[in-house]
Amino acid sequence: MKELAGRLTALDPDAGAALRVIGYFDRLAESRAGLEALVRGAAVLSGCAARLVDAERRVRVRVEADGTRRDSESPVDPAWPAAALTPDGAPALWLERTAEAGHSVVDAVILERAAGVVRLVLDRTRGRLPADDPESVETLLDATAPEAARLHAARRLGLDPADPAARARAVAPADGRPRVLAAPRTPAEARTRSVGAPRESGTSGLRPGSPAVHPDVDPLPAPAPSVPVRPGAGPPVERLGVGPAVPVLDLPRSWAAARTALRFTAEGSAQDPGPRVVYADELGGIALLAELVAPGAEPPPDVHDLEAAAANAPWLLTTLHAVAATTSLRAAATEINVHHSTLQDRLTHAESLLGWPVRTPQGRLRLQLALTMRHLARP
Repeated sequence: MKELAGRLTALDPDAGAALRVIGYFDRLAESRAGLEALVRGAAVLSGCAARLVDAERRVRVRVEADGTRRDSESPVDPAWPAAALTPDGAPALWLERTAEAGHSVVDAVILERAAGVVRLVLDRTRGRLPADDPESVETLLDATAPEAARLHAARRLGLDPADPAARARAVAPADGRPRVLAAPRTPAEARTRSVGAPRESGTSGLRPGSPAVHPDVDPLPAPAPSVPVRPGAGPPVERLGVGPAVPVLDLPRSWAAARTALRFTAEGSAQDPGPRVVYADELGGIALLAELVAPGAEPPPDVHDLEAAAANAPWLLTTLHAVAATTSLRAAATEINVHHSTLQDRLTHAESLLGWPVRTPQGRLRLQLALTMRHLARP
C-alpha cells in the first residue's frame, strides 16, 4: 500500500493522499479503534476540526486539528463538508472547513472512509434499532427456535454469535416490539459510549423511584425524573424493562428477565409514580416478588390499604413514593417541592389512613414493598 501510494503521489498528489487515507482508516477498523480515535484521525488528516454527532445514539465527539478532544454544543455550519452514516441519512460527520478555505478531493475521501468505519463501530458497540427486522428479533429471543435460526437472526441484526466477548441485552417495552441492543465489550468502550449523553444513575432495588440507566444502552430514552408529569411537559418516556447483558445465544434468558423488569416499571405520573426504565440485573432478590404477585390477581392487603388511602388523598402516592425513593425526609420534601413541615403533616395523615407507620425503618420497608407490589399486581 505504501509503495503504491508513493507511485500515485508522483503522478497525482491527491490520488496518493487519498490512498494513504484509505489505508489509515482500514488499519483503524482492523484494530477496532473507538469513535474518538476515528474522529481524531479525520481531524488530523484533514488539518481542521472534525465533529461527529449522532442524535439517535446520543453521540457527540469533536476533535481539533491538533488531536485535542474539545466537544462543542454550537450548531454545525451547513457549508461544512459532511458525510452521512447511512445511505440517504442525515449528515453526521463534519469537517469544520469553510467554503472559502476550499473543499478537496482528499476531504471527501476522509469523510467517506471515516463515516464507514464509524458506522461499523456504532453498529458493534451500540446496537442497531431492530424496527426494520422484527422477525429476526423475535426469532433471536425465542428459546424454542432452532439454534441455526437464531444464529442467522443474530447475524442479520449485526451481532456476532461466534465472538465470545460479544454481549447484548433484550429490551421489553410496555407497548411495541421487543428490542435487542449490543452491550460494550470493555470498560473503555463503555466510556466511549458515554460521550455527550447526560444520564441519571440509581438502583432499581427497593427504591421504586430510582431511575436506572446504564451507559451501554444509550439508544434507550433517558428515564424521566420520579416526580409527577406536569401538564404540557411533553409525552412520557415509554416503560421499558431491560434484561442483563448476555452472550448472543443467551438472549432468550435476557428477554425473560426484561419482561420481569417491565413489571416493576411505572408510568411516572401522580397516580403511578416510579421508574419508567428498570434493569433486571439491578433488581437482585426483589425480582422474586414477581413470582409471588401475579398480574391481575388479588393484590396483597397492603396494596389494598395503599389504594384506599390514595382515594382519600390525591397527593398520597407521590408523597409516599418520594419517601420510599429518597435517602431522607428532607430529600423527599425537596423531591416533591414541599416544605419539610408540610411533608411531616402529610405523613401523619398518611399513616392514619394506612394503619402503619412509614417513618420507621420497618414501616419504610413495608411501604417500599407495598409500592412495588402495586406495580406487580397491575394486569
